[in-house]
Parts: sequence; structure tokens; C-alpha cells
Amino acid sequence: MSLPLEGLRVIDFSRVLAGPHCAKLLLELGADVIKVEPPAGDLSRLAFPNNGGISGYYAQQNSGKRNLSIDLNVPEAVGVVMSLCATADVIIENFRPGALDSFGLGYDDVSAENPAVVYASISGYGQHGSWKNRMAYAPTVQAEAGFTRNTLNQFGADGLDRKTDALSHADVYAGMHAAIAILAALRHRAETGRGQYVDVAMASVMTMMNERVHYDLSDIDLGDERPILGATDAPFFTSPEGIEFVAPFSLVGTASFGFWTNAMRRPDIKDDPRFATPTLRLQNFAVLHGIIQTWINTFENMASLDAQLDEAKIATGRVRSIDEFAATEWAKSWRVTQQVSDRHGGQITIPAAPWHFGEHDGTLVPQQPAFQGEHNREVLLELGYDEDDLETLAKLSALIEPTRSTS
Repeated sequence: MSLPLEGLRVIDFSRVLAGPHCAKLLLELGADVIKVEPPAGDLSRLAFPNNGGISGYYAQQNSGKRNLSIDLNVPEAVGVVMSLCATADVIIENFRPGALDSFGLGYDDVSAENPAVVYASISGYGQHGSWKNRMAYAPTVQAEAGFTRNTLNQFGADGLDRKTDALSHADVYAGMHAAIAILAALRHRAETGRGQYVDVAMASVMTMMNERVHYDLSDIDLGDERPILGATDAPFFTSPEGIEFVAPFSLVGTASFGFWTNAMRRPDIKDDPRFATPTLRLQNFAVLHGIIQTWINTFENMASLDAQLDEAKIATGRVRSIDEFAATEWAKSWRVTQQVSDRHGGQITIPAAPWHFGEHDGTLVPQQPAFQGEHNREVLLELGYDEDDLETLAKLSALIEPTRSTS
């Protein structure tokens, strides 16, 4: 039983997160992914915690990939990498626009040798336009694209209390959308025999991921509902036994407010002048929240509360840490995480693939993060180079050989 992309070769030139995450998704779907790493190494290798060039951050995005470490500043190395690209179904890179072109490894160069290749570039603002050369990291792209402003309520009002989200949404979402585009391009190739270039901009991805763009950019008269947008959308409460949880329905929106009065079996609250409109409910939010919290405290426990909220079609989600979530019976049965070797006798826990295929038995393929240059010899021999070629490249310092035991 095989995974859908088995037999597909992916060359991953990328580093840190957006590109590596994209390539990791393809690997989890069965592709053979070869990571091409420069002498300085992927910056994420240095992340904490770190053990001999293997960090948890690096392992999460790169476990299972083979590793070719080579110096493209050596002319002979460029020929080696071009011969590798000639065998590729997919190439992924996330450098600044034009970086690989300077080595003769841009899309035009590679497609001249391999017309069927699907070549994907992920960058902050795309490969054209006035912002194409701007430096881009997830926090800066998220700020530019409106994401940060929408989340400020969670992190404080102003000054030093204002913090950006700790998670790099723009990178992960861009990697995911790049994988989708790559799969679409592969489908097109299957029909036409032609590869193509895929250009993914993180800022555009963040716009796609914002389900409320139409509120702000369309000519819609929202009337009295306008004040609730982005405010108290998913209120926090505490269960009778002290469990903090989130519910999905705003207390101030006209439709969602009705779910709460139905759950409480208190239609009279709708007639309270303090809660007559969305604006008034927002102004009196603390009072309304307190009424609901007092009602919650009348239940024996979270289970009995959940039963009544479920009847009213209100879901709840306990505020858990990731280790608390991973320890739940559901997470274990679904196989949310997996353990990979840290290459020094220990284990690193990373996410497992989030999909289950009916044509695959679900057995996890053993994975481990590679040392830099660990598969140099293996990959080059596959390409037809011999031992003399390897020795010559080593003398030229083109290949960066592993400095750690690969046992």
C-alpha cells in the first residue's frame, strides 16, 4: 500500500520554515525529498534546543528528507546540482527573488534542461511588483496583511503590552498553499506533459486566510453590527471546576447572541435594555459576560454544562497546552504526533501527518533528521557520479561532508 506521491522526486533548496514545511507536506504524502543545503547550513539547525547540529525546530520540518550539502560558489558544484534538478519532478525555494538565478539555477535555466519540472518559489511579496525585494519574515508579513491588527485584542491594548503572535502563520500557511499549487501543477503536467513555474507570496496567502476580507473591502452596510467585528468573537469562560474554555459564538452579534439566550433558556435577556443592540451589548460586555458566567457556575461540572451547550449548538474548547492536548485519548488514537531520533540516542516529538488515507494502512514511515551532507555520496552515486568524481569534488571543497556520526 503506497502513499499518493511515492515515486515523485522533490528538490528542496529552502530554509527555515515556509519552503521546508511545503516540502515536508509532500514528503508526508510519499515523495522522496532531497534537501540541498549550503555550507552555512539551514539557520533552523541552530534553534534551541539543539544537539550537535540537530534542533527540534529543524527536525520538525526536515525529518525524512535526504541531505546534500554543497557549495554553489564552486562552479563544479553548480553542474552537480543542475544534474540533480534534471531528475526532479518538483523544485522548491524560498530565497529572495533572483537568488538562484544568480547561480544559473533559476526556473528558466532548470526548465531548459527539464521542461516537465514544477518549480515553486515562496517569498514574502512574490517575484514581481514594487515590494518583491523587501525582506520578509512571518511577523512582518502578518503585520502588513492585517493579521496582527486583528489579533491585538488577545495581547494587550497598547505600548509594551502589545505583542505579535508567537506562531509563524504566514510561513506555515504559505508552505501549505504552495503545496496545493504544486499538486495542481502536477495534475496539469499529467494532462499536458508540461511543467510550470509557481509563484507564491506570503502576503497574498495571509489575505486568502482572512475570512473577513469582505467585511472591510466591500461596500456593505453593516449598520449596528460593525462594532462587533474583531471584538470578543470567541469569549473565554471558566467551568464550575475551574477549567478555562472558549466558545465560538460572540456575545454581541445579533445571531450569535440568540444561541446564548437559548442555551440559558433565558429569552428575557433579549428584552434587557442594556443588551438590546450589538453596540449596547459591546458596551455592557462585562455585565453580560458575568451573567453567563454566573449561569455556568450553577452546573455540577464541565460535562453537564457541555450537554446543555451542545443541545443549543454551542461548542466548547478547553484551553490546553500542546502537551496536555497530545496526552488526550483522542490525540493518541488519531496519532497526532510521532517520535523521531535526535541522532544522539534520544527522541524528538514532532507532528505526524494530519491525514489518513483509505488505501494506506496508516503505518508511519520511520523518519529522522539528517546531518548536513549525510547523503552526499548516496545522491551523487544515484546521479551517475563515480568515486573519482566524489574525490575531485571533495578536493575542491564543493561537498560539505557530515561532521557528526550518522549512526
